[in-house]
Amino acid sequence: MLGVLGGSGLYHMPGLTIAEERDLETPFGAPSDKLVLGEIDGKYIAFLPRHGRGHRLAPSEINYRANIYALKSVGCTTVLSVSAVGSLRENVHPGEMVCVDQFVDRTRSRVGTFFGRGVVGHVAMAYPVCPSLRQTVLAAATVKTHETGTYVCIEGPQFSTKAESREFRALGGTVIGMTNAPEYKLAREAQLCYATLALVTDYDCWYEGHEVALEQVLAIMKQNVGQSHAVIRRVLATLSPSRACACTSAAQNAIITDPANIPEAEKPLITFLQS
Repeated sequence: MLGVLGGSGLYHMPGLTIAEERDLETPFGAPSDKLVLGEIDGKYIAFLPRHGRGHRLAPSEINYRANIYALKSVGCTTVLSVSAVGSLRENVHPGEMVCVDQFVDRTRSRVGTFFGRGVVGHVAMAYPVCPSLRQTVLAAATVKTHETGTYVCIEGPQFSTKAESREFRALGGTVIGMTNAPEYKLAREAQLCYATLALVTDYDCWYEGHEVALEQVLAIMKQNVGQSHAVIRRVLATLSPSRACACTSAAQNAIITDPANIPEAEKPLITFLQS
């Protein structure tokens, strides 16, 4: 099953038959909202609005661990993050898409791992996006789409200062947002294929004469919802039911804690992550 993390407008897609809206509780608390489970053209899909319905949760209030856990618990093996972003490059224009392949995490207050509480685990993150899923998303694009890009994730909820924006450009950032970290890390620990469809809404404040105006951002976001509908539908139609990527075994050898010292209370979680 494909799991989609994004705005509430996504589960009002043309052709979507909703089978169930499910309340879930996880070991990490409740996810952002009910999971919407349904079918499009005979393919199963799960939607989860990461900010909650009505956009109630600020980026740092999102229960990222619960969201990823919930998607895996209902059978999702693949997660597509649909994300609004600002551009850090002159050639990446509002209204375009970026198939992100790298991340820079500049958040400060978010729990970024399922491990801890007596269990130490380290997963490889050199290539944080599933290459196979990213190619599927790229092939499904309906507007001008940049094949690669680095997503800089900031804490928010404020936008960047000009000095910060220039710093992120110097780091090699392509786009900037507030929600994809620690999503991508948790997806890897849970052995899920993860990719981001970054929908550009504005130029960040580094670009003189193109200051961020919220009303313009919202207008482009509304336009991007329709584009994301088309991409999701095409991804579903071409997504392979088998996974031949390294994501499927990312947590198998990640734990370095002596098995004899792993607390009994944590063993069900480890089994879940490695399944």
